[in-house]
Amino acid sequence: MTSSRAKNALALLLFLSAFLAFACHKKAPAPPPPPPPAQPAPPPAAPTITLRANPATVNRGQAVTLDWEARNATNVAIDPGVGQVAATGNRQVNPMSSVTYTATAMGPGGTATDTARVTVNVPAPPAPPPPAPRPAPTVNMDDLFRQNVHEILFDFDKSDIRPDQVSTLQGNAAFLKQHPELRVTIEGHCDERGNEEYNLGLGDRRANAVKEALLAQGVSSAGLMTISYGKERPVCTEHTEECYQRNRRAAFVLTGGR
Repeated sequence: MTSSRAKNALALLLFLSAFLAFACHKKAPAPPPPPPPAQPAPPPAAPTITLRANPATVNRGQAVTLDWEARNATNVAIDPGVGQVAATGNRQVNPMSSVTYTATAMGPGGTATDTARVTVNVPAPPAPPPPAPRPAPTVNMDDLFRQNVHEILFDFDKSDIRPDQVSTLQGNAAFLKQHPELRVTIEGHCDERGNEEYNLGLGDRRANAVKEALLAQGVSSAGLMTISYGKERPVCTEHTEECYQRNRRAAFVLTGGR
């Protein structure tokens, strides 16, 4: 009886030992994998914008249409002169000179810009009016007469028209024909040589020789008179041939107009 219990106890001990040995050699289960890390949120999209001007070249006073389109933007502005606008739209502008428009789009993703150039043709300023013509200087008839009618010179003791005096005589005739209203006295003069009576006659012949030459050129006789002063009115008093030549003359004096 006692021996049987001992066997049973031993068997139980062996069973427990075997069980414990088996349990100790069994692998523990693997732990579950950790959860994946959280993914970061994607960055906000960058804004974009396009700006166009139509037409790109105009004459001053003509209108230009600006067209634009922005994406991913919370604020859109166009400068110069337009200001804040919607994300998409168009606007007419009237630039007075060439200008570059700049559109700016801003949003959480940053800033973007675009430009459009408009060329304005500015007409040339009108040419200034031509200056008013200056009034012709006022020249009275006395001055004109002195400028255009000249003395006729003579040789010693002669009353013939010298060849070298013909062109002067012709110029005198041309002026007097242009002014037939004038009254002119032809004075005959001599140098100091010879007596007074002789020189008065010589001076008369010289004055009338000039008158006849003018009449032959077509000058009217109605405005011509003659007088002789002989040697009474010299323009030079030196006793030289040069001085004598200056005194041998037919002089013209304007006495009035008809």
